[in-house]
Amino acid sequence: MIKTLQLLLLLTLTVFATEKPTLTIYTYDAFAASWGPAPKIKKAFEKEHNCTLKFVGLSSSIGALRKIQLEDKRTKADVLLGLDTSIAQVAKKTGLFVAHELNTSKLDLPAPYNDDTFTPFDYSFFAFVYNTDKLKNVPDSFEALANMPKEFKIVIQDPRSSTAGLGLLLWVKSIYGDKAGEYWKRLAPHILTITKGWSEAYGLFLKGEADMVLSYTTSPAYHIIDENRTDIKAAAFKEGHYGQIEVASVLKSSKHQALAKQFLAFLHTQTFADIIPTANWAYPVVKSTLPKAYETLVHPKEMILMDGKTVQRERKAIINEWLEAIQK
Repeated sequence: MIKTLQLLLLLTLTVFATEKPTLTIYTYDAFAASWGPAPKIKKAFEKEHNCTLKFVGLSSSIGALRKIQLEDKRTKADVLLGLDTSIAQVAKKTGLFVAHELNTSKLDLPAPYNDDTFTPFDYSFFAFVYNTDKLKNVPDSFEALANMPKEFKIVIQDPRSSTAGLGLLLWVKSIYGDKAGEYWKRLAPHILTITKGWSEAYGLFLKGEADMVLSYTTSPAYHIIDENRTDIKAAAFKEGHYGQIEVASVLKSSKHQALAKQFLAFLHTQTFADIIPTANWAYPVVKSTLPKAYETLVHPKEMILMDGKTVQRERKAIINEWLEAIQK
């Protein structure tokens, strides 16, 4: 009887010892989708590590952060992926994340970014995207955008739930400063609707509901490479383009912190960098050979990017300014 119990205990311990850990990544829906980068990343990372990689997609990365905050220590998330540098400082202040312990000094970024908690994994530039077959008079500045004919409509995202929506507010604020509210009042009649996240907004544009949508300079690459379409373009703005550097971090409550940090290190490998341009349709943070389609894209000379601490301090005021302007 004793030998039987010992044998059962040994078998039980063996099962637990060989059981694969599950690393759970909270991110935005487009990243986690079957057509997004998640499936390829899952396959590549699991091949290198004895684990199961699970992506949980939400409507936005800000939504993912809020879910983690609500779940607190009960969260199943090990990694939060998809916030950008504009909101990372706000997330850092929650105290829910740990240092990544990575050397990020040699990453290939168009603007300096160094943080001990959130590490970059890709970047792009915000832009208004349009269909060349449907829009002939293409605005080349924010002023031209506001002065379009009455029937001209755009779709944007809510800055309270979307990093893209917040990016647009910071873009306008960087250009207009104290007069940003006045600009929003002029642009408001052209806003068809404000969506919770990027996917919904882009879907409305593709259905022909609006003339332009807030997206990225790299968005046309998808249509060129995956659909062999050249009619979707990003408008180049004279004022320049606001940047988005996407970041990831490990949860303090994670039971697999060592593995989670290995995943963050994986974000800086050539394997990951090769996936990003044709799956998340953005630039990797590791120097890589990009698809030829990227040569045809809008290439801003520099990245407009507001300091994260400044955003943390002024974000609520900037959002309230926007809300007041568009509601009148």
